Amino acid sequence: MSGGHVPVLIEEVCAALQPLRQACVLDATFGAGGYTRRFLDAGATVHAFDRDPTAIAAVQDDPAKWPEAQGSPPRLVLHARRFSEMREALREAGVDRVDAIAMDIGVSSMQIDQAERGFAFQIDGPLDMRMGREGPSAADFVNTAAEAEIADVLYRFGEERQSRRLARAIVAARPLSTTGELAALVRKALGYHPGMPKDPATRTFQALRIAVNDELGELEAGLAAAEALLGEGGRLAVVSFHSLEDRIVKHFLRDASGAAAATSRHMPMVTDGPAPTFSQVSKGIRPGSAEIDANPRSRSATLRSAVRTGAPARERIAA
Repeated sequence: MSGGHVPVLIEEVCAALQPLRQACVLDATFGAGGYTRRFLDAGATVHAFDRDPTAIAAVQDDPAKWPEAQGSPPRLVLHARRFSEMREALREAGVDRVDAIAMDIGVSSMQIDQAERGFAFQIDGPLDMRMGREGPSAADFVNTAAEAEIADVLYRFGEERQSRRLARAIVAARPLSTTGELAALVRKALGYHPGMPKDPATRTFQALRIAVNDELGELEAGLAAAEALLGEGGRLAVVSFHSLEDRIVKHFLRDASGAAAATSRHMPMVTDGPAPTFSQVSKGIRPGSAEIDANPRSRSATLRSAVRTGAPARERIAA
């Protein structure tokens, strides 16, 4: 894969989505195409989404690498759109149902490794962080938002306990224009020194990235769209990389499978409400030591999967 990209938990994702041969699969986060390549090799037709136009352009600029996108009809259909728009995009493509959906949530390795994208605090670059290269950047936010709003974002999306102190320091130092400036400010404000187990800039950069890209809102909308798109027996696999994402996925599948209705043996069984739309919900699967050694970025990944029932999508989901 280009850019040093290694798809995370790919064997487990493929196992969760079986059978793939002759299936119509939706790859919600194309990136460098690691998942898509495996789905195509297994005999599937893939609709691949990515909000980052450079990911889609990489396929168009190297058609020899992706012959499946050139056939008639093509086995690889690219959508330069947010995955929250998957239902509308497939409707426009004449597709009403899919057999499997894979979602690899969060920033891609290619985006992290490109200094000009502004996602990483380890390398200096413009304070950008926009996955889709549109809308307000991280610099726009930290340089214009009220102190209270900055503190709220740092606390909610970065779980930063000293969010108020850090927000005051950011406002006092404005304007900020580079990742290096922001990382240095965070370390100074929070008393970082080399040898600490975790760089405090990690939390700040995560929080700003999530806010700039509305990542949690996108995830919720994408899960809702997946429920509406999957046919009976269709399979969903979601890989997340931090607790905020995993909590959304876990609660979505708990509610969709009806598990939330029987969480206590002291409460009567609840029979009212919509029929479960997912079954066979897996427990969280984590990468093994061999994968973590080969790809350290996989260490925080969690895979959750489920199988779609024949019940209609919930009204609030299908709207």
